[in-house]
Amino acid sequence: MKFVLMVGVMSFFADFTYESSRSIIGPFLASLGAGALAISMITGFGELVGYGLRLVSGRSADRTGLYWPITIGGYVLQMSVVPLLALAGNWPAAAVLIIAERIGKAIRNPPRDAMLSHAAKQMGYGWGFGVHEALDQFGAMVGPLLVAVILATHQDDYRLAFAALAIPAAIMLSLLVVARLLYPRPQDLEPAPPSPSRRSRYPRAFWIYLIAAALVAAGFADFPIIAFGFSKGTTVPADLVPVFYAAAMAVSGAGSLAFGRLFDRTGIGLLIPLTVVSAAYAPLAFLGGFWPSLIGVCIWGLGMGVHESIIPAAVAPMVPADRRAGAYGLFTSVYGIAWFAGSTAIGALFNLSLIAVVVFAIAAELAAIPFILAARRRLTPSEADSSGGEA
Repeated sequence: MKFVLMVGVMSFFADFTYESSRSIIGPFLASLGAGALAISMITGFGELVGYGLRLVSGRSADRTGLYWPITIGGYVLQMSVVPLLALAGNWPAAAVLIIAERIGKAIRNPPRDAMLSHAAKQMGYGWGFGVHEALDQFGAMVGPLLVAVILATHQDDYRLAFAALAIPAAIMLSLLVVARLLYPRPQDLEPAPPSPSRRSRYPRAFWIYLIAAALVAAGFADFPIIAFGFSKGTTVPADLVPVFYAAAMAVSGAGSLAFGRLFDRTGIGLLIPLTVVSAAYAPLAFLGGFWPSLIGVCIWGLGMGVHESIIPAAVAPMVPADRRAGAYGLFTSVYGIAWFAGSTAIGALFNLSLIAVVVFAIAAELAAIPFILAARRRLTPSEADSSGGEA
């Protein structure tokens, strides 16, 4: 728990930094002259590159055992580029920095999640990842609120908002050094040291579950395109967009705790009702007025919490301990490709019809349910035991 909390506090300041920037990327790019398709392509391509590189990062961590150095390199890149958005003079320059931020996250996530899985095995994967994600999303809630205050008091000065994020970025990097010194070998936190795996392939349940996650990602709009829709209409004032994002992150963090604990008791079957509920974000966020949009964004935040906590928690018991970083890398790479394809489709449909956007999003989300059911049926007793203990 101490290691989970330490990494959670690091993630608080990391999310404070980069989620604050992501809460205003849509309107910021629009202010620099980017349109709906350009914004969806930039954010979607950022996710594609960011998730795709996780395959390399995860396998490298498993092969070399350099979990901390790879994690540190990713965090340094990510925390460095966010404040530099204050210097971007045009939307292509901003796009490069936005994509670089996603690359930094891609580098550090698989080895970090593998280290977390070692600490979470004894306490329950759902609870361990849920606690971490709650702290993570708490930072994602507080940061956008600060950005909202800056925009409200300084006439929508996006550059000042980005520059202010250098402070939490510096705090995060300082905590990273402390964590590295206190926990040089997180793999030793697992009750029984992992032995080399003799399994050459991931189980079939993993691959079926991967298809389900890809469909969920394809139907899940990135927040910048949702915020772009707000900026082009009169639904939500510009200075309240970060507040909406903060509300979504608050729901995400609370949901991570509640559903993480429930996941340890019920397994991946919990994802079926959560996927149905998450699909409701689309009609509310894209077609609703002020209050329906707020509800839709909160449901969107609930979906994000599921993506960031329960989905990786479900992967951990499916694969051997010494192959988890590679599994996370592969899993999130496919997830990112699907997110890019879905974001591109949503951006193209945005100018055609918001009804088409909603139909596409709901159809993709609900199409994942049969695959979740199929993966659940194929799990062995030990894999189905999501708490991490003996089946």
